[in-house]
Amino acid sequence: MNSSSDIREQVDAITGQIAAAVVGKTEVVEQLLIALLASGHIILEDVPGTGKTLLAKSLSKTLRCSFKRVQFTADLLPSDITGIHFFNQQEGRFELRQGPVFTNILLADELNRATPRTQSSLLECMEERQVTIDGDTYKLESPFLVIATQNPIENHGTFPLPEAQLDRFMMRVSMGYPTLEEETEILRRFSVRDPLPTLQPVLDREQLAHLRSLVPQVTIEEDLLRYLLSIVAATRTHPEIGSGVSPRGSLQLVKAAQARALLRGRDFILPDDIKALAVPVLAHRIQLKDMFAAERGRSERLIESIVRETPVPTEPALERR
Repeated sequence: MNSSSDIREQVDAITGQIAAAVVGKTEVVEQLLIALLASGHIILEDVPGTGKTLLAKSLSKTLRCSFKRVQFTADLLPSDITGIHFFNQQEGRFELRQGPVFTNILLADELNRATPRTQSSLLECMEERQVTIDGDTYKLESPFLVIATQNPIENHGTFPLPEAQLDRFMMRVSMGYPTLEEETEILRRFSVRDPLPTLQPVLDREQLAHLRSLVPQVTIEEDLLRYLLSIVAATRTHPEIGSGVSPRGSLQLVKAAQARALLRGRDFILPDDIKALAVPVLAHRIQLKDMFAAERGRSERLIESIVRETPVPTEPALERR
């Protein structure tokens, strides 16, 4: 594994470039990098105009990755995303016209505006990193990251994502409104010029692939593994939760914690890694018993309470080392 100083230097270079365009949001940037390094996908759930598209574009430019954006609407077809075979009359044969999924970073804007049939066309891409078109299977480029956005306050003309698709996303996070100081800086910065075109790539895809290969090498001690599983098990027995976190959710939390530890220059997981990621990784994977009485943020608060009530190992890995 690279030295911790080398990794921190690369991470600081990435976040520094993104910060030139995106004001604040350091935690969201870190969560985005975690999903990218851990081969996950992420939902950015927030009201329009909070910088979701700008964040996705900034990440792709900083990492020299290809980027495509799809505006999801009710009339969007699966072939509009995956691609189609069309007949080339000049060549006298069928050729593949690739859809926007053939990219490194795909921004699925307002994903919940598309019909369930179109939403499901992303499942194979997200889970298996491949797409099947007319019986032919094509591998997608690596890395492949889906950044989906949703408007949580608008229900007209939307189709809520089914549980099977929500479970494919490693994390669900919220950008949130900027502070007064951050919004002042946004107005000052963007009133002069758009900083996005000035961003410079600081990592290429080979360096990024190397960082991603280091994530599985991050270790998790047995007591921390039991701690993580205790949190997950509590979601399955909680009186307010009808359906708890699946084993896929447990694995996603481990991978996310490994990536967070790596980003912070460690080759081992701490309890803080698990605590910090429990809500974004687990909250969208639980189903509440009383869904009609569920208000926004209730799932997050339940996970927070479970984390608070779960005993932390008394001898964390850092002390043993």
